[in-house]
Amino acid sequence: MRLKVVLYCVLFLVAVSCGSRKKFSYNKKHPSIVSNELKPKKLPSVNQKEFTKRLLKKNPKLNAHTIAYIRKYAPIAVKEMHESKIPASITLAQGILESGRGRSELALKSNNHFGIKCHTQWKGARVYHDDDEKGECFRKYQYVQTSYEDHSAFLSKRKRYSFLFKYGLKDYKRWAKGLKKAGYATDKKYPNKLIKIIENYKLYEFDKIKRKDFKIKKNTKKEIKPKNTIENYYKVKKGDTLYSIAKKFNTTIALIKELNGLKSNTIAIGQHLLTN
Repeated sequence: MRLKVVLYCVLFLVAVSCGSRKKFSYNKKHPSIVSNELKPKKLPSVNQKEFTKRLLKKNPKLNAHTIAYIRKYAPIAVKEMHESKIPASITLAQGILESGRGRSELALKSNNHFGIKCHTQWKGARVYHDDDEKGECFRKYQYVQTSYEDHSAFLSKRKRYSFLFKYGLKDYKRWAKGLKKAGYATDKKYPNKLIKIIENYKLYEFDKIKRKDFKIKKNTKKEIKPKNTIENYYKVKKGDTLYSIAKKFNTTIALIKELNGLKSNTIAIGQHLLTN
């Protein structure tokens, strides 16, 4: 009986240690949410509000939801362009088209703006929707920006899309046609749909934004050091006693002992003591 218990414990520990190597961890209260997605940093403006105001002034009939989408997500598309070499216009147009201007069920409930399916290597949260087949598995994200980053990784890490990166960042037409050629979408009109969105909303203007003009601001707030850092400790020297240290820092022996968990008055040279 004891042998069975020991074997069970060993197997349990092995299972736990193997499970800890997974890339994603899950929120215990909400198992469908991946809990280790880093909260995105606030991105600098790419003048998207002024840009869309000018668009609307020239053409008031432009779709309001598309305008709202551009205002909200253009900075992410520009960020991904500089990091992954995918034209911002292409990423934005795909996001607009694939997510139904950010209003599809998949986008609203799962923050999946590109309709990326689970595939075998996906270890994150997932949801199921009817697409080409019934009940297909789609990736679920905590943040929209993670969806954009995953879209960039999806294209840049797969060999079948590698030829696209030979095109220039301003060659959105070749990118649109190349995506269809590589099998990104089954819709024969997919390239034309992307190009139409890009040209109607002049998304190619975002492809012109240079890296030097798009810098994420660093936190300029003064760092507050924790109270109990090594700088706030006194290093005991030869000849020191608790009495002499207490006198030096205008405190008491009892307080020093309490702060440092000392049970006696014995101290050693080189020992670090918190004095206040």
